[in-house]
Amino acid sequence: MLWAICCIDKPNSKALRAEHQQRHSAYLKEKDGVIFFTGPLQSDDGSENIGSLWIIVANSRSEAQAFVDGEAFCRAGVFESVSV
Repeated sequence: MLWAICCIDKPNSKALRAEHQQRHSAYLKEKDGVIFFTGPLQSDDGSENIGSLWIIVANSRSEAQAFVDGEAFCRAGVFESVSV
C-alpha cells in the first residue's frame, strides 16, 4: 500500500536542514526499496526548501510512521508538522 508523508519545516530551520542533509540523503538511499517518490517542498518562489514529501510502500500506518520517525530531519527536529 502507498502512504504519503508530508512534512513542513519549522520557521528558520534552513541551517538545521543543511546540517543534517548528508544523513537525510544516506537514510533515503538506505530506504530506496520502499520509496515510490520523494522530493522537497519549496517556497512559492522556489528559493528554498520548506519541507519534504515522501510516498512510500508500507503495510500499515505504523510502518509509514516508523519510516519518518527514523529519518534524519525528523530526528533532528527540522519539522514543525508531519502528516501521514
